[in-house]
Amino acid sequence: MTSRIGVLVGLPERAPVFSELTAFGLRTCQLVSWSPALWTADYAKTVRAEAARAAVRVTGFWAGWPGPAVWDLVDGPDTLGLVPPAYRAQRVATMHAALDFAHAAGVPALITHLGFIPECPKDPLFGELVAVVKEIAEHARTLGLQFWFETGQETPVTMLRLIECVGTGNLGINLDPANLILYGRGNPIDALDVFGGYVRNVHAKDALYPTDPMQLGHEVKVGEGRVRFPEFVARLESIGFAGEYIIEREISGPQQAADIRATVAYLEQVLL
Repeated sequence: MTSRIGVLVGLPERAPVFSELTAFGLRTCQLVSWSPALWTADYAKTVRAEAARAAVRVTGFWAGWPGPAVWDLVDGPDTLGLVPPAYRAQRVATMHAALDFAHAAGVPALITHLGFIPECPKDPLFGELVAVVKEIAEHARTLGLQFWFETGQETPVTMLRLIECVGTGNLGINLDPANLILYGRGNPIDALDVFGGYVRNVHAKDALYPTDPMQLGHEVKVGEGRVRFPEFVARLESIGFAGEYIIEREISGPQQAADIRATVAYLEQVLL
């Protein structure tokens, strides 16, 4: 099952690209970058060549976007993802550039946060978001790529509604179960009843629910939060999920590395 366990790998400014991944004894990852200046055709060729040489499988390219990003429940709706009108045009252009990079690098899917998707389908912002997501998804389709949305700021029903309204056939979900908890948006196990058929990748991350209604909850090491990973994984597998579990630990330094190693061992037992 180790081939289904991976880790997020930040796209470095220069090669080698996958040394962090291989140091954990893994060969599966998502690449992540918030630096469009790195997304050149030459660097994409380097990524493709290094992945082939090291037998690394990159399941998706997680692309960030320019402009402010406030990860809370107060300013988040005005700053995150493709929803805020003030930053949308530039961010849509960035997604198109990310798709071109992913395609050149041989990566099958683009992943991002869309932001606080409006829950009311009559909200004008919802209709605008459907239109821009469709534009990006159609570009992805011409390249033979998927476009996946990381969960977090929206309820599961809202995510499902967006996917069905866009309807391009190449959309999916990068399910971060911890984010549903961090934002107080839902129970990740129950969420599978809503959108389980669209889950393509999973972030192996754990968390506690918010107790301050202005702030997110608290991320913790996998197995120590409210995701209930054995039950969560069993439910995912029972509905036919055959994708990868990509470890994300949003701290830094030696403790991050230690927690990632511990999570690999934990997931190996859960996935038996």
